[in-house]
Amino acid sequence: MLSFNTTLLLYTVSFEGGVTVSHQSTQFAFTYRVSLSLGRTLCNLCFPSVLPGSDLIPPGACNLLNSSTIYANNEVNLAEVDIYGFDYDYTLALYSNALNTMIYNTARSFLIEHFKYPEEISKYDYIPNFAARGLHYDIQKGLLMKIDAFHYIQPGTVYRGLSPVPDEEVLEFFGGTYHVPLQQDSGFYGKVRMGPKVKQFMDIFSIPEMTLLAVANDFFITNDIEYDPVHLFKDVSEAIGMVHLKGYMYKWVMQDLGDETEAVLNRLVNQGKKLFLITNSPFSFVDKGMIHMVGKNWRDFFDVIIVGADKPHFFTDCIKPFRLLDGNGDLRWEKIKNFEKGKIYKQGNLFDFLRLTGWRGSKVLYFGDHLYSDLADLMLRHGWRTAAIVPELEQETKVVSTDRYALNLTWLQALTGLMERLQTHRDQDSKQVFQEWQKEREELRVMTKNLFNPQFGSIFRTCHNPTYFSRRLCRFSDIYMASLSCLLNYDVLHTFFPRRTPLQHEAPLWMDQLCTGCIKTPFLEEMSHIR
Repeated sequence: MLSFNTTLLLYTVSFEGGVTVSHQSTQFAFTYRVSLSLGRTLCNLCFPSVLPGSDLIPPGACNLLNSSTIYANNEVNLAEVDIYGFDYDYTLALYSNALNTMIYNTARSFLIEHFKYPEEISKYDYIPNFAARGLHYDIQKGLLMKIDAFHYIQPGTVYRGLSPVPDEEVLEFFGGTYHVPLQQDSGFYGKVRMGPKVKQFMDIFSIPEMTLLAVANDFFITNDIEYDPVHLFKDVSEAIGMVHLKGYMYKWVMQDLGDETEAVLNRLVNQGKKLFLITNSPFSFVDKGMIHMVGKNWRDFFDVIIVGADKPHFFTDCIKPFRLLDGNGDLRWEKIKNFEKGKIYKQGNLFDFLRLTGWRGSKVLYFGDHLYSDLADLMLRHGWRTAAIVPELEQETKVVSTDRYALNLTWLQALTGLMERLQTHRDQDSKQVFQEWQKEREELRVMTKNLFNPQFGSIFRTCHNPTYFSRRLCRFSDIYMASLSCLLNYDVLHTFFPRRTPLQHEAPLWMDQLCTGCIKTPFLEEMSHIR
């Protein structure tokens, strides 16, 4: 049983069970005795007839998100867009989850057969939902981890092999801090510098690669076999790269995607829009996939088709020429003076592309899934509009729309507001309460993280801050969506408006910016500044 006096509430109220709250001029003192968790008890006291916190959520608040929504980081008026460009993999073509298993199994076999890794590694099957896009990998230490927008590692999300690394060891690894210096990373654009120590996995194809890295590390650690993490990383990268050279991944294109892809292309063409395709994939692979989805006449949709583009170098190189492919898929020698509809071009560079087409600036909207290879240079250097395809949005919005998530987040933010006020009180009782709330806050953070992924949580947030991935998503994409089919929900004259998010020094004066459920949150005025 604990009694304490402090200054938290905004109004005078009394409760049964030995709990009183009394007015004291402009400040308020209260005394209450608890034997349960202090945070949940306070919620029970305010709403004794309901599940703790459940009445804090407005009706329908959990049904506001739709996975078919297109989200805006920057205002985009589609009426001003005349040209639509597309990547192929995970943009025009989405794949079933079976693809990750296939990539993992094929790369694992390559490690064993080509690099002579121990046969016992074959006993490790693919682990769905182990890894998540946007994670970082310390090449020298063999650590897979999640980093926020400020280059800090999120505690509890560092894995060596398949086992979590205790926070104390993480601090030892990084010299007493969770911070990862920028110079150790692969750079602002995600481009490899001279010997980067940390690599960020940004595309969806990298999920089986991260899993294979974790499995291989786990095998050597578990069996006490000495190995070099750097060479392991290089071997796994080469094995994964070999898989991409195979030409049968089109078989794993989602069976029900073809109609939607064709509908998007048809709609844009019928509205008089120009379409082009720039992909790193070889023509044979793209051709099989597009025939599978759209039909044999798929080329008729596009004004320009470029394969084997070698992005992101395609956007920065000004030397490599375009080459025409003949009917047999062989390169022609003649110089390309103009693009012809229905023809297939290989390699080239963006500067020649701009010269030959005249497609410049914000009248071009390009869709891709890789923030660095597809979008960064186009936005920062050339002023194109960019759209990121983020398939994970479908699952993430489902989680965010649940009552459990809304309840956790509402109480987490309320508890943070209470802690912010209580920290000014230095008496022993207040300190004890603060410690209890701090413990509960950490428990709530873990619970919320586990709703997305037990190992690494949401790809968009750490405990509170945006992830490194999320910051780059906001920087390099004007709009983002779960799939290209989301365009079918909007008119070609639609304008996407980003929500005005208050800065830390600004007050949230419009209701849709207040925290979830804040209309019924106790002590609203005290906590309205909590995002």
